[in-house]
Amino acid sequence: MSFIEHNENGLVYMSSTLIPARHLFTTRHGGVSTGYLSSLNLISGHGDEPENIKENFRRVAALLGAGVDECAVTKQVHKNVVRLVDERDRHVCLSTVPYEADGLATATKGLPLFCFTADCVPVLLCEKSGKAAAAVHCGWRSSVGDILGEALRQLQSLGAAPEELCAAIGPAIGRCCFETDDDVPEAITAWLKGDTAGLFVRRPDGKTLVDLRAANARRLQQLGVPAGQIDISEECTYCSHDKYWSHRYTHGQRGGQAAAIVL
Repeated sequence: MSFIEHNENGLVYMSSTLIPARHLFTTRHGGVSTGYLSSLNLISGHGDEPENIKENFRRVAALLGAGVDECAVTKQVHKNVVRLVDERDRHVCLSTVPYEADGLATATKGLPLFCFTADCVPVLLCEKSGKAAAAVHCGWRSSVGDILGEALRQLQSLGAAPEELCAAIGPAIGRCCFETDDDVPEAITAWLKGDTAGLFVRRPDGKTLVDLRAANARRLQQLGVPAGQIDISEECTYCSHDKYWSHRYTHGQRGGQAAAIVL
Protein backbone atom coordinates (compact mmCIF):
# COMPACT_ATOMS: atom_id res chain seq x y z
CA MET A 1 0.00 0.00 0.00
CA SER A 2 1.34 3.40 -0.88
CA PHE A 3 0.55 6.80 -2.33
CA ILE A 4 2.19 7.72 -5.63
CA GLU A 5 2.84 11.21 -7.01
CA HIS A 6 1.95 11.86 -10.65
CA ASN A 7 2.72 14.77 -12.96
CA GLU A 8 0.61 15.00 -16.11
CA ASN A 9 1.19 18.13 -18.16
CA GLY A 10 2.23 20.00 -15.04
CA LEU A 11 -0.78 18.90 -12.98
CA VAL A 12 0.56 17.21 -9.86
CA TYR A 13 -1.67 14.76 -7.99
CA MET A 14 -1.50 11.73 -5.73
CA SER A 15 -3.12 8.31 -6.00
CA SER A 16 -3.26 5.15 -3.89
CA THR A 17 -2.13 1.78 -5.22
CA LEU A 18 -4.99 0.23 -3.23
CA ILE A 19 -7.97 1.82 -5.04
CA PRO A 20 -9.04 -0.09 -8.20
CA ALA A 21 -11.02 2.80 -9.75
CA ARG A 22 -9.55 5.88 -11.39
CA HIS A 23 -9.06 8.48 -8.67
CA LEU A 24 -6.87 11.34 -7.51
CA PHE A 25 -5.97 13.71 -4.70
CA THR A 26 -4.97 17.04 -6.16
CA THR A 27 -2.19 19.34 -4.94
CA ARG A 28 -1.67 23.09 -5.35
CA HIS A 29 0.17 22.58 -8.63
CA GLY A 30 -0.95 22.52 -12.24
CA GLY A 31 -3.57 25.25 -12.57
CA VAL A 32 -3.95 28.81 -13.80
CA SER A 33 -4.87 30.72 -10.62
CA THR A 34 -2.50 33.50 -9.57
CA GLY A 35 -1.24 35.31 -6.49
CA TYR A 36 -1.83 33.64 -3.13
CA LEU A 37 -4.19 31.21 -4.91
CA SER A 38 -1.52 29.97 -7.29
CA SER A 39 -2.06 27.69 -9.02
CA LEU A 40 -4.56 24.78 -8.82
CA ASN A 41 -7.41 26.21 -6.75
CA LEU A 42 -10.70 24.33 -7.09
CA ILE A 43 -13.06 26.26 -4.81
CA SER A 44 -14.88 29.56 -5.05
CA GLY A 45 -15.46 32.08 -2.29
CA HIS A 46 -11.80 32.87 -1.66
CA GLY A 47 -11.23 35.60 -4.22
CA ASP A 48 -10.33 33.59 -7.30
CA GLU A 49 -11.58 34.49 -10.77
CA PRO A 50 -14.38 32.18 -11.97
CA GLU A 51 -12.65 31.52 -15.28
CA ASN A 52 -9.55 30.35 -13.39
CA ILE A 53 -11.53 27.95 -11.21
CA LYS A 54 -13.38 26.57 -14.22
CA GLU A 55 -10.16 25.95 -16.16
CA ASN A 56 -8.57 24.31 -13.12
CA PHE A 57 -11.61 22.08 -12.70
CA ARG A 58 -11.62 21.27 -16.41
CA ARG A 59 -8.03 20.02 -16.17
CA VAL A 60 -8.78 17.79 -13.20
CA ALA A 61 -12.03 16.42 -14.68
CA ALA A 62 -10.17 15.55 -17.88
CA LEU A 63 -7.86 13.26 -15.89
CA LEU A 64 -11.00 11.37 -14.86
CA GLY A 65 -12.31 11.14 -18.41
CA ALA A 66 -15.05 13.72 -17.90
CA GLY A 67 -15.99 17.19 -19.02
CA VAL A 68 -16.03 20.18 -16.69
CA ASP A 69 -19.84 20.03 -16.39
CA GLU A 70 -20.11 16.25 -16.00
CA CYS A 71 -19.09 15.66 -12.37
CA ALA A 72 -20.95 15.35 -9.07
CA VAL A 73 -19.70 17.65 -6.31
CA THR A 74 -20.19 18.12 -2.59
CA LYS A 75 -21.66 21.19 -0.91
CA GLN A 76 -19.92 20.83 2.41
CA VAL A 77 -21.35 22.04 5.71
CA HIS A 78 -19.36 19.89 8.18
CA LYS A 79 -22.29 17.54 8.81
CA ASN A 80 -22.80 13.83 8.12
CA VAL A 81 -25.04 13.72 5.04
CA VAL A 82 -23.89 11.34 2.28
CA ARG A 83 -25.95 11.73 -0.88
CA LEU A 84 -26.59 9.00 -3.42
CA VAL A 85 -25.96 10.52 -6.86
CA ASP A 86 -26.49 9.43 -10.46
CA GLU A 87 -26.66 10.90 -13.96
CA ARG A 88 -29.15 13.54 -12.80
CA ASP A 89 -26.52 15.03 -10.48
CA ARG A 90 -23.93 16.01 -13.09
CA HIS A 91 -23.12 19.57 -12.04
CA VAL A 92 -22.59 22.61 -14.23
CA CYS A 93 -19.30 24.02 -12.94
CA LEU A 94 -19.73 27.06 -10.64
CA SER A 95 -23.53 26.84 -10.65
CA THR A 96 -25.41 26.55 -7.35
CA VAL A 97 -25.32 23.06 -5.84
CA PRO A 98 -28.96 22.21 -5.04
CA TYR A 99 -28.24 20.11 -1.93
CA GLU A 100 -25.96 19.99 1.12
CA ALA A 101 -23.77 16.91 1.48
CA ASP A 102 -20.28 16.28 2.82
CA GLY A 103 -20.13 12.93 1.02
CA LEU A 104 -21.31 11.39 -2.23
CA ALA A 105 -21.85 7.75 -3.19
CA THR A 106 -22.73 6.22 -6.54
CA ALA A 107 -23.05 3.07 -8.61
CA THR A 108 -23.12 5.10 -11.85
CA LYS A 109 -20.23 4.38 -14.20
CA GLY A 110 -18.41 7.39 -15.59
CA LEU A 111 -19.70 9.84 -12.97
CA PRO A 112 -16.76 11.43 -11.08
CA LEU A 113 -17.41 12.23 -7.41
CA PHE A 114 -15.61 15.21 -5.84
CA CYS A 115 -15.06 16.40 -2.30
CA PHE A 116 -12.86 19.34 -1.30
CA THR A 117 -10.38 19.94 1.53
CA ALA A 118 -7.73 22.29 2.88
CA ASP A 119 -6.65 20.36 6.03
CA CYS A 120 -9.70 18.13 6.63
CA VAL A 121 -9.47 14.43 5.85
CA PRO A 122 -10.55 13.24 2.37
CA VAL A 123 -11.64 9.60 2.15
CA LEU A 124 -12.23 7.73 -1.10
CA LEU A 125 -14.01 4.37 -0.95
CA CYS A 126 -14.39 1.80 -3.71
CA GLU A 127 -15.86 -1.70 -3.87
CA LYS A 128 -13.22 -4.13 -5.17
CA SER A 129 -15.10 -5.06 -8.34
CA GLY A 130 -16.13 -1.49 -9.12
CA LYS A 131 -19.73 -1.92 -8.00
CA ALA A 132 -19.88 1.38 -6.08
CA ALA A 133 -17.71 4.25 -4.84
CA ALA A 134 -17.83 7.24 -2.50
CA ALA A 135 -15.96 10.49 -1.84
CA VAL A 136 -16.23 11.78 1.72
CA HIS A 137 -15.12 15.02 3.41
CA CYS A 138 -14.17 14.15 6.99
CA GLY A 139 -13.62 17.27 9.03
CA TRP A 140 -13.63 16.58 12.75
CA ARG A 141 -17.29 17.54 13.10
CA SER A 142 -18.46 15.34 10.23
CA SER A 143 -16.16 12.58 11.46
CA VAL A 144 -17.68 12.47 14.95
CA GLY A 145 -21.11 12.75 13.34
CA ASP A 146 -20.19 9.35 11.86
CA ILE A 147 -20.18 10.38 8.23
CA LEU A 148 -18.22 7.22 7.42
CA GLY A 149 -20.99 5.14 8.95
CA GLU A 150 -23.44 6.99 6.69
CA ALA A 151 -21.18 6.43 3.68
CA LEU A 152 -21.03 2.70 4.32
CA ARG A 153 -24.79 2.51 4.75
CA GLN A 154 -25.24 4.16 1.37
CA LEU A 155 -22.66 1.89 -0.26
CA GLN A 156 -24.34 -1.17 1.24
CA SER A 157 -27.62 0.01 -0.29
CA LEU A 158 -25.80 -0.18 -3.63
CA GLY A 159 -24.68 -3.76 -2.94
CA ALA A 160 -21.17 -3.04 -1.63
CA ALA A 161 -20.33 -5.01 1.52
CA PRO A 162 -17.87 -3.42 3.99
CA GLU A 163 -15.40 -6.30 3.70
CA GLU A 164 -15.23 -5.73 -0.07
CA LEU A 165 -14.37 -2.05 0.22
CA CYS A 166 -10.99 -0.43 -0.27
CA ALA A 167 -10.29 2.98 1.26
CA ALA A 168 -7.73 5.71 0.62
CA ILE A 169 -7.35 8.38 3.30
CA GLY A 170 -5.64 11.29 1.61
CA PRO A 171 -3.33 14.14 2.60
CA ALA A 172 -4.66 16.11 5.58
CA ILE A 173 -3.41 17.92 8.64
CA GLY A 174 -1.43 15.43 10.73
CA ARG A 175 -1.22 14.78 14.44
CA CYS A 176 2.00 16.81 14.34
CA CYS A 177 -0.01 19.98 13.64
CA PHE A 178 -3.70 19.43 14.52
CA GLU A 179 -3.75 21.18 17.90
CA THR A 180 -7.15 21.21 19.63
CA ASP A 181 -8.99 22.01 22.82
CA ASP A 182 -10.63 19.26 24.86
CA ASP A 183 -13.87 19.24 22.85
CA VAL A 184 -12.27 17.46 19.90
CA PRO A 185 -10.65 14.48 21.69
CA GLU A 186 -13.73 14.14 23.89
CA ALA A 187 -16.00 13.95 20.83
CA ILE A 188 -13.68 11.49 19.07
CA THR A 189 -13.52 9.29 22.19
CA ALA A 190 -17.32 9.14 22.31
CA TRP A 191 -17.55 8.46 18.56
CA LEU A 192 -15.02 5.62 18.67
CA LYS A 193 -16.42 4.26 21.94
CA GLY A 194 -13.07 4.67 23.68
CA ASP A 195 -10.96 2.97 21.00
CA THR A 196 -8.46 5.84 20.80
CA ALA A 197 -5.06 4.31 21.58
CA GLY A 198 -2.35 6.31 19.84
CA LEU A 199 -4.67 9.00 18.49
CA PHE A 200 -3.89 11.78 20.99
CA VAL A 201 -0.83 13.49 22.42
CA ARG A 202 -1.58 15.66 25.46
CA ARG A 203 0.65 18.71 25.76
CA PRO A 204 1.70 20.45 28.99
CA ASP A 205 -0.20 23.61 27.94
CA GLY A 206 -3.50 21.71 28.03
CA LYS A 207 -3.85 21.38 24.26
CA THR A 208 -4.14 17.99 22.53
CA LEU A 209 -2.61 16.91 19.23
CA VAL A 210 -5.08 14.73 17.32
CA ASP A 211 -4.52 12.17 14.54
CA LEU A 212 -7.77 12.58 12.61
CA ARG A 213 -6.66 10.37 9.71
CA ALA A 214 -5.94 7.46 12.03
CA ALA A 215 -9.25 8.08 13.82
CA ASN A 216 -11.13 7.71 10.54
CA ALA A 217 -9.14 4.57 9.69
CA ARG A 218 -10.10 3.19 13.12
CA ARG A 219 -13.76 3.87 12.39
CA LEU A 220 -13.56 2.13 9.00
CA GLN A 221 -12.20 -0.96 10.75
CA GLN A 222 -15.01 -0.80 13.31
CA LEU A 223 -17.45 -0.71 10.39
CA GLY A 224 -15.97 -3.88 8.88
CA VAL A 225 -13.39 -2.65 6.37
CA PRO A 226 -10.26 -4.82 6.77
CA ALA A 227 -7.17 -2.94 7.94
CA GLY A 228 -5.21 -4.28 4.97
CA GLN A 229 -7.66 -2.54 2.62
CA ILE A 230 -7.13 0.93 4.11
CA ASP A 231 -4.36 3.13 2.73
CA ILE A 232 -3.36 6.26 4.69
CA SER A 233 -1.32 9.12 3.26
CA GLU A 234 1.56 10.21 5.47
CA GLU A 235 1.60 13.77 4.10
CA CYS A 236 0.52 16.61 6.41
CA THR A 237 -1.07 19.53 4.57
CA TYR A 238 0.18 22.00 7.21
CA CYS A 239 3.78 20.77 7.05
CA SER A 240 3.61 20.54 3.24
CA HIS A 241 1.83 23.87 2.74
CA ASP A 242 3.91 24.53 -0.37
CA LYS A 243 2.35 21.42 -1.96
CA TYR A 244 -1.17 21.41 -0.44
CA TRP A 245 -3.70 24.01 0.61
CA SER A 246 -3.76 24.39 4.40
CA HIS A 247 -6.45 26.48 6.08
CA ARG A 248 -4.57 26.63 9.37
CA TYR A 249 -1.19 27.54 7.91
CA THR A 250 -2.59 30.36 5.78
CA HIS A 251 -5.17 31.55 8.37
CA GLY A 252 -7.87 31.04 5.76
CA GLN A 253 -6.11 32.84 2.89
CA ARG A 254 -6.06 29.81 0.64
CA GLY A 255 -7.62 27.74 -2.09
CA GLY A 256 -8.83 24.17 -1.95
CA GLN A 257 -7.83 20.78 -3.31
CA ALA A 258 -10.03 17.88 -4.31
CA ALA A 259 -10.31 14.16 -3.80
CA ALA A 260 -12.16 12.49 -6.66
CA ILE A 261 -13.07 9.02 -7.89
CA VAL A 262 -14.91 7.62 -10.92
CA LEU A 263 -16.16 4.09 -11.60
